[in-house]
Amino acid sequence: MEVTMDPMFLAWSYFRRRKLQQCSEICTKILQENPYDQAAWSMKTRALTEMVYIDEIEVDQEGIAEMMLDESSIAQVARPGTSLRLPGTSQGGGPTQAVRPMTQTGRPITGFVRPSTQSGRPGTMEQAIKTPRTASTARPVTSASGRYIRLGTASMLTNPEGPFINLSRINLAKYSQKPNLSRTLFEYIFHHENDVKNALDLAAQATEHAQFKDWWWKVQLGKCYYRLGLYREAEKQFRSALNQQEVVDTFLYLAKVYQRLDQPITALNLFKQGLDHFPGEVTLLTGIARIHEEMNNISSATEYYKDVLKQDNTHVEAIACIGSNHFYTDQPEIALRFYRRLLQMGVYNCQLYNNLGLCCFYAQQYDMTLSSFERALALVANDEEQADVWYNIGHVAVGIGDLTLAYQCFKLALAFNNDHAEAYNNLAVLELRKGRIEQSKAFLQTAESLAPHMYEPHYNLSILTEKIGDLQGSYTAAQKSEDSFPEHVDTQQLLRQLRQHFATL
Repeated sequence: MEVTMDPMFLAWSYFRRRKLQQCSEICTKILQENPYDQAAWSMKTRALTEMVYIDEIEVDQEGIAEMMLDESSIAQVARPGTSLRLPGTSQGGGPTQAVRPMTQTGRPITGFVRPSTQSGRPGTMEQAIKTPRTASTARPVTSASGRYIRLGTASMLTNPEGPFINLSRINLAKYSQKPNLSRTLFEYIFHHENDVKNALDLAAQATEHAQFKDWWWKVQLGKCYYRLGLYREAEKQFRSALNQQEVVDTFLYLAKVYQRLDQPITALNLFKQGLDHFPGEVTLLTGIARIHEEMNNISSATEYYKDVLKQDNTHVEAIACIGSNHFYTDQPEIALRFYRRLLQMGVYNCQLYNNLGLCCFYAQQYDMTLSSFERALALVANDEEQADVWYNIGHVAVGIGDLTLAYQCFKLALAFNNDHAEAYNNLAVLELRKGRIEQSKAFLQTAESLAPHMYEPHYNLSILTEKIGDLQGSYTAAQKSEDSFPEHVDTQQLLRQLRQHFATL
């Protein structure tokens, strides 16, 4: 005689083992036999939610719509070190732009790609749309709301017969009074259906039913307000929830609100307040480090990343950011140790081998350099990565004096990514060495238009036009270079010479 396991218990077992599809199918069978089985209904909503669940704390991309049509007014000239939106508010202590490349928004390129490092604040709509969409630039994604809509349509695939719960017919007031069902229903509406309005209604009624004493519902209200762009209302709910119950997630949600409101100092204070209650909490320390990094305060960011590693020595982001900082502060040997640590931890991708190749080259371990780049080329996932690897091999070729190989590498970089401004700039320099002035000038102008935030093409074009006698063009390009990098001494000397020329005319 065969003994069969209770279907509900089997569904629960599948859910705990993350076999969500099987769990959902068993719950569907139970509900076909008994449509009013609340346990099966609740389990199925949880399984469907988990299939499309995305952690709200991490994913936060500002789209073009959110950036360009932002109604919250900020001071046009914020005090240095108080705004994430204004580039050039460096706190000092980090390498200059001459050593560490910048993104379009004036931030140093980080050691680890996160959603916030990919978006930024472009000056104009035209510049926002024109910037190439790669991880190393500050191209804003099309729109954050579009992502939620796409997630909503993808979630329909989990139930081909149509939606599991018909939200237009559901009585939210009735469910809000059942604590066991209301929470799973809220998460289903918010994550699976992406219907923020209904989720907000349910959360508001459930909070009222709990006599405003349930911190969990206040956090959910805050999440709904945040998704709707009502940041001040979200702030009130998160603050109220923290007064009732201190939870790490609530600190992170509230800090996200302050970052969106461009109040990094308030966010930092909040993280430190959280650390008083949860000493050594890795997510809070990482949050502080990220804000310091976004504000160009690289030395403080590195200190906090080191604190993160004291608590969790396998934290990939912290290791990558410290390694990249050592590389740009002229310590490639130490950077090499951090990247080797990532290899030992099982990180195995193109970017890591690319960085290892550069570290080996600058640490004068030439035997390892080319084998690292070969491994990077074998692990390439897309054309942009391929272009970056060839560009770096070109740099190595320049370093060893093989300019023919360098020329071919930069050409290959452009073949894979036609928007690679740095490759255009370096090709222009090589063309100039060959005496092809017009070709060099064309490459520099292309680099200028693709990356107005880089100072090198502006400066090189200024030098070139000055040599061929176009003093006005040279002066214009030098001014653009100074705007991009005010501390660049060579640009200042060139501008001084040009002003003397104009004074004598």
